[in-house]
Formats: sequence, C-alpha cells, structure tokens
Amino acid sequence: MRSLPAVLALLLLPLAGFAQNLLGGDATVVKTDQVRAELLAHAPEGAAPGAKVWVGLQLTHAPEWHTYWKNSGDSGLPTDLQWTLPPGVTAGEIAWPTPRKFPIGPLANYGYNGTVLLPVPLTVSPEFQGQQLDVKLQAAWLVCRKECIPEEGSFSLRIPAMGSTGLNGAAFDAAFNAAPKDQAAADSALAPETGFLNVSLDALPAAWKGQKLEFYPEPTGLIDPGAPWTQAWDGARWTAKLPLSAQRGDSPSEVALVVAQADAPGEGPGLAGVRMKVPVQGAWPPAAALPAAAGVSPALQAALDANAARAAVAPATGASPLMLGAALLGALIGGLILNLMPCVFPVLAIKVLAFAKHADDRAAHRRSGLAYTAGVVVSFLALGGLLLALRAAGEQLGWGFQLQSPAVVAGLAVLFTLIGLNLAGLFEFGSVLPSGLASLQAKNPTADSFLTGVLAVAVASPCTAPFMGASLGLAATLPAAQALAVFGVLGLGMALPYLAASWWPAIARALPRPGAWMARFRQFMAFPMFATVVWLLWVLGQQSGIDGAAALLMLLLALALLVWSLGLSGRGRVVLGGLSAAALVWLGAAVGPNVTRLQDSGPAAAETGVQGVSWQPWSADKVAALQAEGRPVFVDFTAAWCVTCQFNKRNALADEGLLQDMAAKNVALLRADWTRRDPAVTTALAQLGRNGVPVYAIYKSGQPPVVLTEVLSVGEVKSVLQGL
Repeated sequence: MRSLPAVLALLLLPLAGFAQNLLGGDATVVKTDQVRAELLAHAPEGAAPGAKVWVGLQLTHAPEWHTYWKNSGDSGLPTDLQWTLPPGVTAGEIAWPTPRKFPIGPLANYGYNGTVLLPVPLTVSPEFQGQQLDVKLQAAWLVCRKECIPEEGSFSLRIPAMGSTGLNGAAFDAAFNAAPKDQAAADSALAPETGFLNVSLDALPAAWKGQKLEFYPEPTGLIDPGAPWTQAWDGARWTAKLPLSAQRGDSPSEVALVVAQADAPGEGPGLAGVRMKVPVQGAWPPAAALPAAAGVSPALQAALDANAARAAVAPATGASPLMLGAALLGALIGGLILNLMPCVFPVLAIKVLAFAKHADDRAAHRRSGLAYTAGVVVSFLALGGLLLALRAAGEQLGWGFQLQSPAVVAGLAVLFTLIGLNLAGLFEFGSVLPSGLASLQAKNPTADSFLTGVLAVAVASPCTAPFMGASLGLAATLPAAQALAVFGVLGLGMALPYLAASWWPAIARALPRPGAWMARFRQFMAFPMFATVVWLLWVLGQQSGIDGAAALLMLLLALALLVWSLGLSGRGRVVLGGLSAAALVWLGAAVGPNVTRLQDSGPAAAETGVQGVSWQPWSADKVAALQAEGRPVFVDFTAAWCVTCQFNKRNALADEGLLQDMAAKNVALLRADWTRRDPAVTTALAQLGRNGVPVYAIYKSGQPPVVLTEVLSVGEVKSVLQGL
C-alpha cells in the first residue's frame, strides 16, 4: 500500500499546530465574567543588580467566586505561575497570603475571594546588564462558585533598570501584611494516631489566647478539611484533633502549616497567621490505599496507584524500583490488550495485507515486524514526550489529548479517506504523485512498515485498556526518563503480537498464498477505513457542530474528486484536475474555518430508557453536592473520540436492568465529557490515578471512590452497587 509515506504529514501538521496554539498570546490584563487578573510590579529601586523587585498576579473575584491557596483542600487547584525572565533574573516562590476556609457541604476548600495579590520576589544577579527587565507570565487558575471554571492568561510588563516603580506599593504592602509570619516551632508537635492527627502548638501570639483558630496544612491530602474537629486552649498552648484523610498517601516527619484566627466577615485573604514547620512525634498509621479497579491484581494495582491520586498537584518524583517495575509490567500488559480494543481495528487490514504479501519471504516478514515495532514505540515516545512537555508548560492534558483538537480529527479523516480510496482502487499514488515520491514504498518497504506503526498509534491513542490506565496515570507523576520508559514499554506491548508473528514461521505458513483473492480483500478492507471516517465526522460534530462536520464532508468530497482526476491522463487530467483543485481551494476558504471552530454549547442532559434516571453534565462541585445529600454518584468519564467509551455507553451503560438497580439505590449519573480540552476533567482523572478515558468511578460519602475496569460489564457494575 503506497498511501502512508505520502499522506502521514496530514496528521502531523495539525498536531504540531495544536501544541503551539495551546500556549496562547500576551495581554496586560485578562478579564472574564468571574475574575479580573492583572500583573503588577513593585520595584522602589528599579531593576538594577541587587535591587529588591517584586511582581505578582492580582486576582479580583466576582461576588461569590473564589480561587485557591497552595493546598486547595478537598477539591480545586492552586493558582499556577510560570515565569519567562531574561538571563540573570530568577523568580522565587509565591508569598501566599493566609487563605480563607470555604465550607461546601461536608467538604471544605482553602482559598481567596474578593481581591488578592500573589507576590513573587525576583532576584537580579550582578551579571544582569539590561536597561530594562522584561517580565512575561503564563498563569492558570481555577475559579469556583457552585461550578468551577479553569482560566488562564498571558501577561507581560517592563521594569526599568534605573528609577522607581513603586506605584503598587500599597497593594504589595497589604499582601505582605496578610501573609503568615514564619515562626520557630519551639515545643510544638504533631502526634498521629489511627484516624486522627493530634496538634499541640506553642508560642502562638498572646492576643490569640482563648480565640477560635483555623488550621491550614501545606501538604495536600493529609487531613479531611471538611470533617468536624475539636480545638482547645491549655494555658498558652493550643491543641486540636483533626481527622486524617482516608486517601492520605504521605507520612512526613515534619509538616509545614499555617494557623490563623478564624476568618472575620469580608473578602480578600484571611487574617494574618503564623507559619511553622512542626515535627511529627510517633509513627503514622498505615495510609489507606486507593481503590483498585475491578479485574486487576490488587498487588499490581496498589503499586501502580500508590501516588497517582496526587498527580494533579504533586511535582514529579522518582518512583521506587518496585513501583516502576509494576508500572512497566502494567504498561506491557495494557499494550498487549490494546490490540483487542475497537480503536485498533482499522489498522488490522493493513497488517493482514502485509502478512499475506510477504507470506513466502521470511526475511521480509522479520524486517517488517521490526520496522512496525519501531514505528509503534517511537510514536508512543513522541506522543508521551509531547504530553509531558505540554504538562510541564502548565497545560492540563491527558492521554488522547490530540483528539481534543478538531484540526487533528480532520487530519485523521483526510488520512483515512485517502487510504480507503487507495484500497478501493479509485487511484494509485503512482499516478497522482511524482514518480520519486510514489515509488518510496517499492524502494523501501521497511519505511512503509514503520509508518504503519505510526498510524496504528494515531488510531489507538484515543483509548486505554485494562492495566494501561493505571500505568499512564502514574507516568504523569514520574520524572521524564521514567515516564518515557512507561510509554516506550506500552508501545512494545502493543507491537509485540505482530513482532512475534513476524518471527514465527507457522503464522506465515497458515496464511493463504498471495493471489487474486488479495485484490478483492484489499477492496473489501476499504470499508473499515470509510467507517472510521464516519466515526471521525461524528467526533468532529461533537466539537465543531453540524456546520463543522458538513464542511469537512464537503472538503473530503472535493479531495476525492481531485485524486480521481489526477489519476486520469491527457487533457482530462489537466482540465478536471485544475477545476477540482480550484474547487477544493475555494471550499477550504469558504467553509474550512467551520471545521476547527469549537461550538460553545456544553454537554446536555441525556435521558435513559428508565423513568426518572438521566445522565447529567459533570462538575466536581456537583459530585460534592450530591455526596452531601447522601446520594451515591456514578461518573462516566468519556469522549466522543473514544471508541471503547461509545461501546460501553451503548451496551453495559444502556442495560435496562442495571439502570433500574441504579434508580433503586438513588444513584446519580454524571457524564464528564472530555471530547474537548477540559482541565477540570483532566484533574479529576488524575485524582483517580488515571490519565485517559474511559474511566468509570462510583463515589459515596465517607468512602474512597471505586474505579471500574475500562471495558464494562453489567455484572461488574451491579456487584459494586451491591457493596454500597
């Protein structure tokens, strides 16, 4: 098949543009309906070497909206600031003001409302010789009321090296006054016991004696912020007993924390507190393990999920050899199972044709198997590397992120249309491309096998398989080298059956000998390609609406006319080729923008076949509110481009008996749509230790969420429901 070397660039070009467009452009002030964000500077002595320079992002919230502290509490994400500074200038950490506590039913979050400034110190080294200091900031914040909206903005400002820039002094002074004051721990101590953390703090401000205080630990997931707790004064010593989190993963020997007077009415930061690092006395009780996915070995799942629930906020740290080994084993098994997922079916035609073509050539079989394996592994490494790079740049992305771009979906539709037309015999690339390009496959079939592996990954990447999800979730928390090893082994697992078959002579001997049947089989295999195009058009319709899908369909029709006309000879080729090329260009200008224009409408409620049971759009706050009512919550993390998701939706999740059981147990059904990029959904997946869809989770107040397998069965879901 000669289509792959010529048209694979159609996939790569929109993917590269998608990665570039994620980072956006610059602005001085960013305004939304919820937040006004502005980058401020305070440099009384200018930006000369050794001068004291402060910059900061000021967030002014609309009434009832808030953003988050460094530890966001039960949900949410802290504001993230990524700086671009000239050589010789470095940025410090955010000098976080004391937060406020926002109770939400049985949960609680830590953050800010009103107006808050997040100051950051800049260190100007003696080597800095510029006449001005150019500061650029890429910021991302999550703003919440009952619902949560991820927002971001790019900012830039210029600070002169000489001369004062002190116009914002009052705002920075207010932020400094609201920040907790560092204080030695003295005789303070923390003493954990089963289910609780006993706190004993000494040397607090004398004016606080007898007053109610708030407790803010800096580590996430240590305590249960919304649970009831007790506090008391014993002379000048303040004591408290706080419930430990059911999902606690760390057992630190020292805890950085902030205590402050309970919030007075008003907005902005909380009352100025005290920050100290308090030693832990005694041993921590065993941490609760994350819920295992049904059908997965408990030992393997425990190793894979040990730290994955903190992927959304935790920095990447090295995994232990046991944990890394478990992740690699899970990736290998998941890659093997991925061959059985519906996503990979369109590529099976190309594999079977390659086997039959080289049935009598054992050496060609082996070269093809090695080249295909290399294409799969390299593609997994490339996609994994791009994913890690974009996440490091502040993007909230997960596996299959490229299918969240309409441009990539359209590129794949073009690719599979051309493959289908080629298989059907409408044209041969030798007749429409220069002879040198068209003969690439004939000259080097190994390259074609390599590109087949690339195509297999492009098609398979929308899906995850059992074992694969936990490994990908853990990979997001690992250093780059270990994470890429997981992606590489995942690719090896996917390619392993084909590689083994190419080196096992019995497989080749079992295939029919090359003959006339191959021509008919090749034409028949065009139909799975066209079915894939239909699916991709439906996916695009979910992203860009009916206008986008119709526009792409018109462009594909014009493209088919063009490749057919280029296969003609003589005057017909020139005339029809020119007219069809002009039509394609005109259509691209007229309706092409509709293909990549995202529609504004969000996911709507969807009725089921059972009275009173319907799917509602997901949000983290809605999950919390339903749990506060005492209702179990079933969440379907899905995407239109995930074939396995659609299979489960039309089978297990449409079973009338299962839906009746859910109605009997008053289970709320929520659908988290990840078809388009949604950092809130990405964060929720990471908290479950996952990095792609499908994911199915059942939440119940007071219990850790239960994560089900990727390929659902009615019996599996019913067994979990019986345990609620």
